[in-house]
Amino acid sequence: MDGFKKFLLQGNLVQLAVAVVIGAVVADLITAFTEGFITPLIGIFGGIPTFGDLYFEINGSRFLYGAFIDALIAFLITAAILYFFVVLPVAKLIDRFDKEEEATQRSCPQCRSNIDREASRCAHCTSEVVPETA
Repeated sequence: MDGFKKFLLQGNLVQLAVAVVIGAVVADLITAFTEGFITPLIGIFGGIPTFGDLYFEINGSRFLYGAFIDALIAFLITAAILYFFVVLPVAKLIDRFDKEEEATQRSCPQCRSNIDREASRCAHCTSEVVPETA
């Protein structure tokens, strides 16, 4: 039981659970925004007040293509928000850390592993190297 409790309380699992809950809430928020503001705004110019009520029938079967349009708009807004407010900033942050690491690291001439620029001996192959001065 201790192992299971430790597994449940791991940082990654808790963070993932919080991310899923927040993601679901944000998705609901964006769906409500799409249905409440974006669709009527598009409807002003297209002459259709809401897409959610649009459908066509074939042999008594009703196809709700308006609900699909609402869901598609919500998906596109969600994807754009995630890209511009999560993916892009994190990618820039990772690039910044990689550049800072490159500035403090160099390649060992013997084993090609990364070592500190000021190191006089490689930590991986223990060969002597000439330290670089800044």
